[in-house]
Amino acid sequence: MDGDGLLTKYTGEKIAVYGLGAETKKALESLTVCYKVVGLLDSFKEEGELYGQPILSFAKAIEAGVKLIVVVARPGSCRAIARKIADRCRQGGIALIDIRGRDLLEAKSVLYDFSNITGVMKEELIKKTDNADVISFDLFDTLVTRQVLSPEDVVELANCKLKEKGIIIKDFCKRRIKSEKELARSIAPTLIEIYQNMLEELDPQKNITPEELADLEWTIDFSLLVPRIEVCDFLRETVINGKRVYIVSDTYYNKKQLEVILRKCGILEYKDVLASSDYRTDKRRNLYGILKEREGAGKYLHIGDDVMADIEAAACWGIDTCRLLSGIDLWEIIGGIGLSEHLSTLSDHLKAGMFIARFFNSPFQFEQEGRLEIKDAYDVGYLLSAPVISDFVLWLCGKMEQEKFQNIWFGARDGYLIKKMFALLMQTYNKADESIYFLTSRTAAVRAGVCDDDDIRYVDQMKFSGTLEKNLKERFGMEADDIPEEDILSHENGLMRYRDAILKKARVERENYKKYITGFHDKKGSIAFFDFVAKGTTQMFIQRMIDNPMKGFYFLQLEPENMEGKGVDVCSFGNESLKDAVFEDYYILETILTSPHPSVIGFDGKGRPVYALETRHNSDICCLERVQEGILDYFRMYLELCPMAERRINRELDSAFLGLIHKIRIIDEDFMKLIVEDPFFNRMTDITDVI
Repeated sequence: MDGDGLLTKYTGEKIAVYGLGAETKKALESLTVCYKVVGLLDSFKEEGELYGQPILSFAKAIEAGVKLIVVVARPGSCRAIARKIADRCRQGGIALIDIRGRDLLEAKSVLYDFSNITGVMKEELIKKTDNADVISFDLFDTLVTRQVLSPEDVVELANCKLKEKGIIIKDFCKRRIKSEKELARSIAPTLIEIYQNMLEELDPQKNITPEELADLEWTIDFSLLVPRIEVCDFLRETVINGKRVYIVSDTYYNKKQLEVILRKCGILEYKDVLASSDYRTDKRRNLYGILKEREGAGKYLHIGDDVMADIEAAACWGIDTCRLLSGIDLWEIIGGIGLSEHLSTLSDHLKAGMFIARFFNSPFQFEQEGRLEIKDAYDVGYLLSAPVISDFVLWLCGKMEQEKFQNIWFGARDGYLIKKMFALLMQTYNKADESIYFLTSRTAAVRAGVCDDDDIRYVDQMKFSGTLEKNLKERFGMEADDIPEEDILSHENGLMRYRDAILKKARVERENYKKYITGFHDKKGSIAFFDFVAKGTTQMFIQRMIDNPMKGFYFLQLEPENMEGKGVDVCSFGNESLKDAVFEDYYILETILTSPHPSVIGFDGKGRPVYALETRHNSDICCLERVQEGILDYFRMYLELCPMAERRINRELDSAFLGLIHKIRIIDEDFMKLIVEDPFFNRMTDITDVI
């Protein structure tokens, strides 16, 4: 206890002890010798008496003159407690230290490498297992991890599901966790017993049984669980090597449920599963004793993540131990990777949990020591890009509901992935997706949309990196040498030199484009038009070819002041003035969002699309499809896990995720070879130049 000597600084001072578990009773024996303990604190109880001490509210502790709060709990619980009361402790000038002497108010430095992390390396683990006859593995946070920030989030999700069913239980989460803590002081309870205890205290009784509540929470929890792949693989190797392997878990689930989890991880062979709720005792009491009774003499090794339950408790039974860092451990050691300060809602906790479960899946990552890495383009999509793109789709859907649009057009090519995601979202609402993937490009819209001299000058003022002849060819598909002398205005500069030829060709292009539009569009009502990041040029020219009112919905509108008076109505998700990650990194996102098909540059006489030559390599397209696969999988998972009422947009968190693209090293060679293409401006940029 107190490895850093922080607790000794408060010898003789008034303190409060946070926690009502069995560990508190033992801790009080030593704490009351050196400190003036005025009472116990807990998030879920503020009155009564326990272990000979009064249970206090936080306000009462301040009134009593408490200088220190000692948290007696597992490390993971300590972190959750610190999140709840840290601000109040700072305001009241109260120190917050856990039972092992760690300062819970100390701000963690944000790191983007593992240079200062120590832990058990894989080679060390292999040596320990070689010397053991019986090997037991912890389950939660060791073999599997949850896609949430805290186990309490599982209870919050259960509460959300109840509300969807019209069942409202006041203070549900507080009551559920309080019941677990009360029962755990004497036995290792089942989940049914926890809910039975909770319901007994309700007045009036709710029309739901403990069994139904337990099944609801189990179903939610199971959906959140993903295997820690390297640890699961290691367990299978130990079985192959002839070791006697057990799963030993402190849990309110039973053996049958844990076996379902293990099957999800592909773990089918082991000696047995020891679930605390089945044996009515936990690791800190006699669960390891039951294991040793089962196997008798021999060398034992227990592998787990929790300092108290997996390391200290096992050591008390003469069992060798090996602590593997959990995903949350790694996340917190490097200061939350710059995301922690942006987490407030349940939706945020899910997003962070999904990130941690994937990025910090391996407990051996710190062995690389250097900068954090992403090895696969899929993860550029899933981990970094998906949060902001997902929030945009949620925002867009909200706008469509609010403004009652009859028609939604997703402009090519940036709308390719967004339309897929919009369709997924519509499925969750049990609605049909009637949106259109609208073939267009800035080039196609300009070629068909220019009507007069002002239009040509507008296009010309958008600086082109190349000669006038190249400008004419790229933007209007015309060779200067093919234009008759009589159609060239020698007294004009720039594109106006070819005014007559441009306008003549535009009339044909416009009629062809209209044939394409009438081929799918015969509806009345306003049109919502998606574009990614743009001033509004494409929209301005497209809306001239239709009778319907059109409103743009963009990730970001650039230079909106330049579109004033041009009849272009745009609603923007981002804000250029905020200089957020969408603005800073839209070149990267634009490359990621594009379709695997070449750009449309116009339409033929039957309204069929004419495409530009594909300039990307097959490896480029395959790489982009991997990124998009990651984004789609993320969005599916988020929609599956996050209740409709809890889906929240958090632009600051989105920016923090996307901003990691500059802080985490991407080592997927195909991704790092991508080119950011913009033929309209004749610009080609290596993606390495913008990362």
